[in-house]
Amino acid sequence: MRAMTLRDARESDLPAIVAIYNATIPSRMVTADLQPVTVADRLPWFLSHPADRRPIWVLADETAGVCAWLSFDTFYARAAYDGTAMIALYVSPDHRRRGLGRELLVAALSRAPALGVHTLLGYIFGHNEPSLRLFAAHGFERWAHLPRVAVLDGVARDLIIVGRRVTP
Repeated sequence: MRAMTLRDARESDLPAIVAIYNATIPSRMVTADLQPVTVADRLPWFLSHPADRRPIWVLADETAGVCAWLSFDTFYARAAYDGTAMIALYVSPDHRRRGLGRELLVAALSRAPALGVHTLLGYIFGHNEPSLRLFAAHGFERWAHLPRVAVLDGVARDLIIVGRRVTP
């Protein structure tokens, strides 16, 4: 496998970020979006992620470009929650099962305190066992179980919220 570079996302990465995201929609395993999103749809989201507090990171190589990405998203827009972030992690279909998700998650855990983040959350569908296993392997615990809060193609699905403190 070629060496990957972990870096802050640039606006020019947004088409690749959107393509990776959209590739997850048909599986009904990762996102509650049911239709593809556009770059224009996601531009306000992208611009709301300052690199010093709520970055979006990409793992990229010179040949394939962006292969995976992770975002730190605001958990709740109240000052008392500033130290808590929800992370979203997506890997290109061509690069899954190569450890890229693990690499991004480990980076998030180690760099979160420098971003002013003391607690990380993940929102994962209950039927998304690979993601639940990945987060559990890195010390995340199940903090909430929201039964049947999403309906995907007529099937009610659970949402599991996992969490981990990254500073004492």
